[in-house]
Amino acid sequence: MNARGFAAFPPGPQRSARTWWGKAWVKAMEDTSLDAGQLRRGRRYANRGMVGSITVSPGRISADVHDEAEAATYRTVVFVGQLTVADWDRIAEQIAAKAGHIAALMDREMPRELVETAADAEVPLLPEIGDLEPECECPSWELPCKHAAALCYQVSWLVDEDPFLLLLMRGRDSADLLDDLRARTTPTEPDGGTPAAQAYAKDISPLPRIDVVLPGSAIADVPDGPGVEADALRLLVADAAARAKMLLAGVETPCDEWSDSVRLAATHQLSDRLRDRSSRPADFDRSVRAWQQAGATGLAVLDEPWEAPVSVLAKATAAIAAAWDGEDLGQSTVDGNRWTWPERGWQLRYGRDSRWHPYRLESGQWWPAGAAAADPVTALGELS
Repeated sequence: MNARGFAAFPPGPQRSARTWWGKAWVKAMEDTSLDAGQLRRGRRYANRGMVGSITVSPGRISADVHDEAEAATYRTVVFVGQLTVADWDRIAEQIAAKAGHIAALMDREMPRELVETAADAEVPLLPEIGDLEPECECPSWELPCKHAAALCYQVSWLVDEDPFLLLLMRGRDSADLLDDLRARTTPTEPDGGTPAAQAYAKDISPLPRIDVVLPGSAIADVPDGPGVEADALRLLVADAAARAKMLLAGVETPCDEWSDSVRLAATHQLSDRLRDRSSRPADFDRSVRAWQQAGATGLAVLDEPWEAPVSVLAKATAAIAAAWDGEDLGQSTVDGNRWTWPERGWQLRYGRDSRWHPYRLESGQWWPAGAAAADPVTALGELS
């Protein structure tokens, strides 16, 4: 049986899935849950390093998870629905039909178009509600329990780095899938160029990095010119390449002067250089942090108040009351999409992306304080 093992994550700061496919994995797990409190505690366990080494194999993920409260360690497994041979044939046909799909997978990206096309063919490439079945040795009856939730949160971090793990859980490892794809590729005629199978077998060149000058490259030899710094030129070239990659993946970013300045500062650690030249220097550092937490959406949530649906707020109120087991969070106020607990210095902002963004009061201003989440309880857990 094909399986991959991963060392335990050490304790660290609050962390959440950052890619859209990692977030889809988390959503499948959270949508299955009937107890938001277990999710909140599971996220804490994940960030505190309570999950041991993780094994990912076809149809399952597993790890030992330590329980602080019970001073015990439990074997935890989450079973993942596997795809049939016919399903894999349809997926392979869709991937092989476009060279870009293969290139993206080789570059550890999961194209949205591929997932959508597979879904249209009734092949759910990403897990959906009911595809995940947790089992744990602990006495808890909730599904998932906090141990299984902690395991799933950490697996989302692994999936961020390598979407092939999603395919492995579904039943195929990367080597088998790529072999299948190459077998489906018809080579061109000898005088027609490089055979597709040979081209796909080549390593994909990485995008240029800002902090590394590629030896022998033309851009590395460009000297400073009148009013032009070579380092700035290298940065712009690398940034243009990264944005082009995002556009090819269907990810758009705002390009007005303010948003672009914030994006550059957040992406390339240029706050000190761009802050005083921006149109809003007093807001710059908060805006950069908002971008680092949630990209363009995070910046919009920082700047734009709006009227969130009453039904959303009512559902969130009930979820938080149930998850906090009667603990008094203090008086709260709601203003549009902003829900504030003044005594604790906490705030949740509901974004147009249907996620809750946590904020904390710092020196009299509200600052982004963690990753956004579809569940308000999870977002509030970033502040506790």
